[in-house]
Amino acid sequence: MGKVAVGVAVVCGIAVAAAAAVVIHRKMKKSGKWVKGMEILKEFEEKCGTPIPKLRQVADAMIVEMHAGLASEGGSKLKMIISHVDNLPTGNEKGVFYALDLGGTNFRVLRVQLGGKRGCIVNQQFEEVSIPPSLMTGTSDALFDYIAAALAKFVAQEGPEFKLNPGRQRELGFTFSFPVMQSSIASGTLLKWTKGFSIDDAVGQDIVAELANAMERQGLDMRIAALVNDTVGTLAGGRYNNNKVVASVILGTGSNAAYVERVQAIPKWQGLLPKSGEMVINMEWGNFRSSHLPLTEYDHALDAESLNPGEQIYEKIISGMYLGEIVRRVLCRMAEEAAFFGDTVPPKLKKPFILGTPVMSAMHRDTSPDLKVVASNLKDVLEISSTSLKMRKVIVELCNIVATRGARLSAAGVLGILKKMGRDTIKAGEKQKTVIAMDGGLYEHYSEYRNCFENTLNELLGEEVSQTVVIEHSNDGSGIGAALLAASHSQYLEIYEP
Repeated sequence: MGKVAVGVAVVCGIAVAAAAAVVIHRKMKKSGKWVKGMEILKEFEEKCGTPIPKLRQVADAMIVEMHAGLASEGGSKLKMIISHVDNLPTGNEKGVFYALDLGGTNFRVLRVQLGGKRGCIVNQQFEEVSIPPSLMTGTSDALFDYIAAALAKFVAQEGPEFKLNPGRQRELGFTFSFPVMQSSIASGTLLKWTKGFSIDDAVGQDIVAELANAMERQGLDMRIAALVNDTVGTLAGGRYNNNKVVASVILGTGSNAAYVERVQAIPKWQGLLPKSGEMVINMEWGNFRSSHLPLTEYDHALDAESLNPGEQIYEKIISGMYLGEIVRRVLCRMAEEAAFFGDTVPPKLKKPFILGTPVMSAMHRDTSPDLKVVASNLKDVLEISSTSLKMRKVIVELCNIVATRGARLSAAGVLGILKKMGRDTIKAGEKQKTVIAMDGGLYEHYSEYRNCFENTLNELLGEEVSQTVVIEHSNDGSGIGAALLAASHSQYLEIYEP
């Protein structure tokens, strides 16, 4: 072999060795970054831990706050609002009742025909109406005139299959999903608007009177029998179908709970004692917070950047509005510090709330061998097209960590309610059954979350007690529930057959 050939071989050998070194360096760098990414995930998982003893601490902290909120206004992060609902439906209600559900940019009007002793809804109709944006920032009269006109039109279409008893005034349950200080079953002062509404002259006014005046201007003869919170409506709907229902929980975009309390256990109650001796309490449990909640740096950052920092801490770790956003924040850090998606952070990943909980749920439940649902969601939502199966498995695991923490903490909240009611144990000789009415898209559609919630509650209660506690899906508390509360608070109540 000549000198030139030897020289070329040496140079080639050096080049190959150098190229190999580059590949090894890249692999080491890549594996180093992968290790860093897994460290971020592991640290997050540890901080999200919800062992049973911690969940019991959360439940006990919830009970302490419940007592404080029942003792005095402003005494707790839990408002423990007195709903003034002391008559829940019995199933004997009979006749035609209406509901108006105003909670966002659309409102619904409903009518139901209740069948009396059979405890069934014989017929129901509803209509959804969108509110023009101009009315969301106009005057109170303009908004309520628009709503009353739509309601009057709906009433005018009442068919012969809906049989209103002769000589009776129509009655309405009014679901109003904005902050209200309620002073009786059918009156409440608007504290502030949310969800894009800003009608200054309505703030501080009795919202029932505003609607009643508008109905009068429309010539609509209808009595507003109940001002309703949707969680209380869910409890009413559940009780109508099953007289063992004593509490309701909404797990949806937001989260809340309501339950039946003994009036003697409400020190802040000023009025006459109701005949039933009971009162439904709207907990507003989303605002619960405790040092026992397993919060991470991602939760603190989400809260600090939210529209209501320091508020609704419990809701921000258990409800549908926020679960996908927590996943996005962890992925973002993995992308920035561990190049999880390559050398650049995908631009879409930086956009808050781009990763909705329905997307997270779809990825979490992906059982295809190559996780193609995860791949397609990453591509469609975040515009991330090249991911390995290993990466996709990590994303499923991240979804699992966030959903598991939320589901287990919501189960701890339910344990708190059951303990407060004395229904977490079985008393000798008693065979009481406890039913909790559940509603909300998160509970209904995110099966991994729902299963984890139910399994955790069973684990917390123990085998014997868990057989006495039943979870039932109670649909449309803000609509049907409001109509049922109009019926159970009807001015014609004494006329009902026993």
